[in-house]
Amino acid sequence: MGRIVAVCLSEHKGERKRNVGRGLLVAGHGLEGDAHAGPWHRQVSLLALESIEKMRAKGLNVGPGDFAENLTTEGIDLLSLPVGARLAIGAEAIGEVTQIGKVCHHRCAIYYQAGDCIMPREGVFVAITRGGPVQVGDRIEVIDE
Repeated sequence: MGRIVAVCLSEHKGERKRNVGRGLLVAGHGLEGDAHAGPWHRQVSLLALESIEKMRAKGLNVGPGDFAENLTTEGIDLLSLPVGARLAIGAEAIGEVTQIGKVCHHRCAIYYQAGDCIMPREGVFVAITRGGPVQVGDRIEVIDE
């Protein structure tokens, strides 16, 4: 079982997100108030703190939200999850993994601000199938059907 270490959002796509500490995951939509939320397959993005720490080891001054992820996690191996895996997020929400990594056709603002962007390699995207509140310290774990 892992835990949520940051809940981040932004008003515009392609920019770093800020840790707001808590939010509402809305079924079929994503993180309420976030620019990436909507009726598509990448409603919520997840990135492991362990991935961010790899970038820190390269000398980058980065932290949660700097790669435009919605939920920064710790203690769960996101990269081992297959598409279709279901995640319990907090006490109520459920997300289904829809994509691992993404194609980055152009270097985005995050790349230029942070010096690299790991989301194309290590980001995980989910669609929210059951909504609920999420906050820093909440659990995140793989669940069976």
